[in-house]
Amino acid sequence: MGDPGRLDPRITAIMAKPEYRNAQWGLLQTEPADGRVLHSMYPGQFFIPGSVAKLFSVSATWRTLGTDHRFVTPVYAVGRRSGSTLTGDLDLVAQGDLTLGGRTRPDGTVAYTDLDHTYANDFPGATLTPENPLAGIDQLARQVRASGITRVEGDVVVDTRLFAPDPELDPVPTPLIVNDNLIDLLTGPGDRPGADATVTWRPQVAPYRVTSTVKTVEAGGPTDITVTTTAGGTRIRLSGTVAADARPLLRTAPITDPAAFGRTALIEALARAGVRVTAAPTGPDPVARLPRDYAGRPRVAAYTSPPYEQYAKLILKVSHNLGANLGICLMAVTARSDRCAAGFPVLARFLDTARVDRTQVQLMDGRGGNPADRATPQAVVQMLAYWQRTPDARRFREALPILGVDGLLALNCRDCPARGKVFAKTGAAVGGDAVNDRLAVGAITIAGYLDQGAGRFDPFYAGVNGASTATTDVSGVISIADDVALIAAHLQETS
Repeated sequence: MGDPGRLDPRITAIMAKPEYRNAQWGLLQTEPADGRVLHSMYPGQFFIPGSVAKLFSVSATWRTLGTDHRFVTPVYAVGRRSGSTLTGDLDLVAQGDLTLGGRTRPDGTVAYTDLDHTYANDFPGATLTPENPLAGIDQLARQVRASGITRVEGDVVVDTRLFAPDPELDPVPTPLIVNDNLIDLLTGPGDRPGADATVTWRPQVAPYRVTSTVKTVEAGGPTDITVTTTAGGTRIRLSGTVAADARPLLRTAPITDPAAFGRTALIEALARAGVRVTAAPTGPDPVARLPRDYAGRPRVAAYTSPPYEQYAKLILKVSHNLGANLGICLMAVTARSDRCAAGFPVLARFLDTARVDRTQVQLMDGRGGNPADRATPQAVVQMLAYWQRTPDARRFREALPILGVDGLLALNCRDCPARGKVFAKTGAAVGGDAVNDRLAVGAITIAGYLDQGAGRFDPFYAGVNGASTATTDVSGVISIADDVALIAAHLQETS
């Protein structure tokens, strides 16, 4: 167990709070040079990792694909070309690109906000990046036009044979992803109480349509918006109220058929670029038209992604669940399998290479959201120590949220001495407690590095299983997460 009495009294005071009366704490901090244990509480006991599990999945994907790996998504002309007319199909071959240009800045980096739009339905304050979510699709369409094609007497098909969606992974990765497979819905107050609310949404692709009955109420009134969908998710309705003094509120709705959505998006983008497709723009993806392979087929467009390091940074900074699960499927592809489950043996081999005791890690997904997911503090710290032995140590460390600076730690400890000196991934496992009418916290965790100066970064883990809240909203969960982040700050300040 270690000696918790060695801990800073501020840490033991947090652990003694009433909400942790029935909880179990785990903690481990080691020196980077020799692995000497500095602080320890139950380092070999299984804890629910929450999104700290992403340290394993993202690390394995990063090292399997490579820091500089780029996804190249091609479009092939399948048919007969006569001048500017293609009699046949344009096939977009999905490659598992997480953002397909939808977050790429002009300098080639991937944009993120501290609270990502993928969390808009769960936590207040989620915001959008300014980039066009259809940027990659538009670029492909312009390239098709630049190849000389102005008319397609045939169809557009999205080839999603890279891997089969696996319902065991939630959210489910798909080979083609546009805007994280979400429709963004931004609602703001009208010009006076009683007026219709303002609504903007993106990406606007047929046959998706958005209607709203949201009304503006007096300043200080309730802002409460409900999203309902019909017609297979293509009809989205917003209802509720927004206060006259409220900031625009972001909600999302799922893109229910990413391949069909991508097909329509490309047909519409081709039209904007000056390429006419004779097939109807909406409808299911006509996969029966796909060829066996593309040998001898001319490639008329290709979108090249930023390096995977940028995607890893996005996933870790904002705790991007879809991106973490996607990594499992991408590792399966490297093993020449279209079954996402084949990615787990790749992950296991990586852990062996990294000298992580994988008997102390059990995962059924990449995000840390499966009820079976467990990891010991010792295994987490071993994973962190691995990176310190690699040339990418700094890149990995700086891809983590930074206390008081960015990502999911941006709002923590903004005025404390540890600000900017804790690089760490956070995690949470939260559900409902119908017996006591409150939220139940399975776990809140944090793990990463403590900047001790002079180039020394101590790997650490801190987490709590089974904390209690007294609330039915997320405020109690946020309070516990703040306590765990504060423990990390106190470790940095006193080591």
